Amino acid sequence: MLNSLAQPDLPALSPANPMPSPVTIDFAAELASFCEFGQPTRQIVTLSGAGSTPTFVNEFWTARQRHASSLHEVSYRACFKPQLPRFFIERLTQPSDVVYDPFMGRGTTPVEAALLGRVPWGNDINPLSLTLTAPRLRPPTLAQVEARLREINLAEPGEFPEELLVFYHPDTLREICALNKYFARRRTRKNLDALDAWLCMVALNRLTGHSPGFFSVYTLPPNQAVSLASQRKINAKRNQTPPRRDIVKLILKKSKQLLGDVTPEVRRTLATVADRARFVNCPAAETRALPAESVALVVTSPPFLDVVQYADDNWLRCWFLDIDPKTVALTVPKKLETWAVAMTNVFHELQRVIKPGGHVAFEVGEVHGGKTKLEETVLPCGIAAGFNPVLVLINDQKFTKTANCWGVDNMNKGTNTNRIVLFQKS
Repeated sequence: MLNSLAQPDLPALSPANPMPSPVTIDFAAELASFCEFGQPTRQIVTLSGAGSTPTFVNEFWTARQRHASSLHEVSYRACFKPQLPRFFIERLTQPSDVVYDPFMGRGTTPVEAALLGRVPWGNDINPLSLTLTAPRLRPPTLAQVEARLREINLAEPGEFPEELLVFYHPDTLREICALNKYFARRRTRKNLDALDAWLCMVALNRLTGHSPGFFSVYTLPPNQAVSLASQRKINAKRNQTPPRRDIVKLILKKSKQLLGDVTPEVRRTLATVADRARFVNCPAAETRALPAESVALVVTSPPFLDVVQYADDNWLRCWFLDIDPKTVALTVPKKLETWAVAMTNVFHELQRVIKPGGHVAFEVGEVHGGKTKLEETVLPCGIAAGFNPVLVLINDQKFTKTANCWGVDNMNKGTNTNRIVLFQKS
């Protein structure tokens, strides 16, 4: 629970929370005095089974949706804004430090770290995540994208799953299947290069959506794919049939958008760290491919209980990449106690990979209509793994988006705040 205090101290000293480092003391002091967006910081404490932890509440990064590099404009369900990892990366690391996300999703933390000249490491049990992340560290030019697309024979016959005609015009589906066959052949022959990887990532993000910028007829937003039965209902309700789409034109258009902020300076920055990037596809508690005591900072957000059904959302993307979603063992526990055990195991692995003095910024949210505040559960998990709790940061802002397709107001349902528990390794 949260209790208000008039003048809270910096992190309390105890056997579980020894003297904070100068870095964390400076960070806490900055949060206490932060007023960049016109509001003073509210200072409270979070009470949990681990005791009391200083907590700072404010709008610490902007609510504007587009205030970030264009390279981040990749759709994925339940991802945080790039401003969140940037806030911690800029304050708790130096250039060339390793920044890691064990639940990287669309790759927001690694990509933002790379843009800031830090070495990006990432992991996700979902192989889609690697497809979405790695290509953005080596962005091609638009001319290179156009030239490669001209080389691909989109008239080559391939698999033709007729059930997908609920989403696509027959000619569009044939070209999607030809593109799928091209990527599959390149993977089998082990000659899928960085340019192919970029095209695959962009095509993956154009499969379905709610505007003419996607390969499909109107459907739900592109971070999830509805079932075949649900799409039939949407088509009937809207009296729509899938139109012919020019997939080459749409891939070029999306590539141009993603590359909009990629200046020569950005390319040089990414080039300094791309060769040292590491991405693994493992359970977050079993990343033995990563060396011990190598990471300066972790910024991550784990699955929030069973709030988001990743396998259901990504079934069509898995089809495009020839992945069986049933083989992806995602962490979606329904009970808070089971979730806490899973997170404690993750913290033990983070304790292994983080260097002494390094930090973990562990972002969670309030779920179950605000009744469950996961930071209260996270604090004992980190302490059980040997981390020192430093503080809790709550980014509280008025959301500017409403999930109109669901009829959901983000200020009434869903996750309305970023709640980050900051730990440090002794």
